[in-house]
Amino acid sequence: MFLTMALLRKGISGKQWIGKYRRPRAITWQMKRNMLVHLEREAENEYWISRPYMTTEQERGHAAERRAQNWLKIKETKFQKFPEHKYVADHLSHLNTTKTWSS
Repeated sequence: MFLTMALLRKGISGKQWIGKYRRPRAITWQMKRNMLVHLEREAENEYWISRPYMTTEQERGHAAERRAQNWLKIKETKFQKFPEHKYVADHLSHLNTTKTWSS
């Protein structure tokens, strides 16, 4: 389709490097080399990811204590930010009288 468009129109319409009917980039040896390096790095990563560091038995619950400590820290910081309670007796203390009224 690209070849037909290029032959019939005698060139690429508009900008030749962007758009739906753009001119394809030439693949250089540097691009091939970089792609090979990328694929080799990805293959090595897949190799190391496929072999677990810990067994399933070791992995089960190994971080429970650390997670509990972190949760306690988070909970304590939330309680420190929370304002103190305001009691009704303290709030209405200005209404207290010392004199007793006789009826």
